[in-house]
Amino acid sequence: MQIGEVATRTELSLRTIRHYEEVGLVIPSARSQGGFRLYTERDVARLMVIRRMKPLGFTLDQMRELLDATDRLDDPGPIEPVERERLLDVVRGYEQVAKDRITDLRTRLERAEDFAATLHARLDRAAPART
Repeated sequence: MQIGEVATRTELSLRTIRHYEEVGLVIPSARSQGGFRLYTERDVARLMVIRRMKPLGFTLDQMRELLDATDRLDDPGPIEPVERERLLDVVRGYEQVAKDRITDLRTRLERAEDFAATLHARLDRAAPART
C-alpha cells in the first residue's frame, strides 16, 4: 500500500511517517516503479507500535531498541537461548515501563478531572439563582 493509505490506517500524518523513515524506525518494504513508497501489513503494525509508544513518552531511541528486540524475536532464524532471554528481558522492561507510565497517566487524569469538577462546583455556587 502507498503512504496515503498507511497514514489513514495509522492516523499518522505523511510527514510523521516520512520522519520515522528518516530516523530509521520504519523503512518502506519496497518502492514502486515510479518511486512511491510501498508498505506492507508488517510495516503498518510497526507504525502502530510507534504510535502507541509516543503518548507514553518513549524516545525514538527507546522505540528503536524495542522494535529491534521484537524484530529479532520474530525472526524465524535460530536465536541462542542466552540472546533470546536478553531480548525477552528488553521487552519485559518496556512492558513494565509502559505499565508504570499508564498508572501515572491515570493518576494525572484523575487529578485533572477533580480539578475540573472543583471549578464546575465553584461556578455553580457563584452563578445567580435562576427562577
